[in-house]
Amino acid sequence: MSRPKSPWWSRAVFYQIYPRSFADSDGDGVGDLDGITARMDYLDALGVQALWLNPVMVSPMADHGYDVSDPRDIDPLFGDLAALDRLVTAAHDRGIRVTMDLVPNHVSSAHPWFVEALADPSRRDRFIFRAGVDGGPPNNWVSIFGGPAWTQVPDGQWYLHLFDSAQPDLNWDHPEVFADIEATLRFWLDRGVDGFRIDVAHGMAKPAGLPDMDLTDNQLLRNRADDPRFDNDAVHDIHRFIRRVLDDYPEAVTVGEIWVHGNEQFAKYLRPDELHLGFNFQLVQADFDAVAVRTAIDNSLAAAALAGAAPTWTLSNHDVVREVSRYGDGSQGLARARAMALVKLALPGSVFVYNGAELGLPNVDLPDEVLQDPVWERSGRSERGRDGCRVPVPWSGSAPPYGFSSTADTWLPMPADWAPLTVEAQSGDPNSTLALYRRAIHLRSTRPEFSGDGVEWLGPQTFRRPGGLTCVFNTGDAPIPLPAGEVLLTCGPLTGGSLPPDTAAWVV
Repeated sequence: MSRPKSPWWSRAVFYQIYPRSFADSDGDGVGDLDGITARMDYLDALGVQALWLNPVMVSPMADHGYDVSDPRDIDPLFGDLAALDRLVTAAHDRGIRVTMDLVPNHVSSAHPWFVEALADPSRRDRFIFRAGVDGGPPNNWVSIFGGPAWTQVPDGQWYLHLFDSAQPDLNWDHPEVFADIEATLRFWLDRGVDGFRIDVAHGMAKPAGLPDMDLTDNQLLRNRADDPRFDNDAVHDIHRFIRRVLDDYPEAVTVGEIWVHGNEQFAKYLRPDELHLGFNFQLVQADFDAVAVRTAIDNSLAAAALAGAAPTWTLSNHDVVREVSRYGDGSQGLARARAMALVKLALPGSVFVYNGAELGLPNVDLPDEVLQDPVWERSGRSERGRDGCRVPVPWSGSAPPYGFSSTADTWLPMPADWAPLTVEAQSGDPNSTLALYRRAIHLRSTRPEFSGDGVEWLGPQTFRRPGGLTCVFNTGDAPIPLPAGEVLLTCGPLTGGSLPPDTAAWVV
């Protein structure tokens, strides 16, 4: 009996697009859907099998689209429904799937439901409104973005927002919330979208009584094991509901953003009737260190295996410092980022590449006056926020806006020294980071040596896939020997048959 074919998403390379920063088609300095469509040949040449679009639904943009006021339409900043249709068609014509962001934990304060709730207290049951305590908020919860998680309305009640005050949390005990999310899911799936990345997938469900929290740790998108704001058991009922809808669309996929503690907790989200895939961020959090990298890989594989699910890998996204800067910036940071790209792409499961990672873009140290992330203001300007990893992608030319837009007045300023990093500059260089990504993704997608689940460790910095691929990476300060076999790909030159520091290689 032949084995059932594994679903496409269990081994795909996804490319994450931050639409504001990918390509601007209309000259307003902000990327849009038609800009993505115009660059579809680039994505095809990169070899990715799927896209993930950060939010493009109607929004006042208090949190750059994660404050949705109409979940079933496109914000004019990015185009319209016809523009999305053009994008989906162009992608599908090239065999590329398209997934969108879904934001189920909260809506915009401009959402009709919340506008109605402010005007009519009897219609507040779709949100979490409470009376205050001793003249203050209902409990001591704080916002992930800084400051209190409660805002008081003129009649004295308070509403909960785990993020910005413009993002009131939904009450997932209310049946209309379930009905509305189903309508949203079906609207986009019927339009040809291939699935969803689910924002704050460990959120939504709140504990009974809303008990106080320990305020000692409030890092962005990380929560303590005893944090009552997240990872409550009822969240799994919500994911089971979403999965029942998705099961009507057998090729569609859900990918959860899951910040939880412990492999057992993580695996709960990947049970057969919940999410298809889940971001395990251990590799993002690992230093460029052999023990840290191996521990992150082993833990991530073990967590996925507990649920019989495919692991999901990424090194960066729109919420974290880009890997080049995380690993030290400059030539060393770039070398290490290239090495880790080969490590990531050698692993079994699905892989996500954040736009610009394939160009080796670093984080940008932006001046105070251009920062837009709500984290900046809500933290009392003590946390700079995430704008530094969201600067637009450079395409061509020798000066800003590098072909991203027809105006140099881009929504975030682009550095004056990025000319060597443009797609144009790297496309003709066989040693460029772009060439490395193109070659690595092609090999991963076509060579039989990448088959099989799991990895076998042959040494502290060497693992082998069941199909025969061996990946070796050097996080030390001296060359290390290469295993026997044909060198399929390296991210840097070898030294007399040895692997130099800050370098990785694939051997078959």
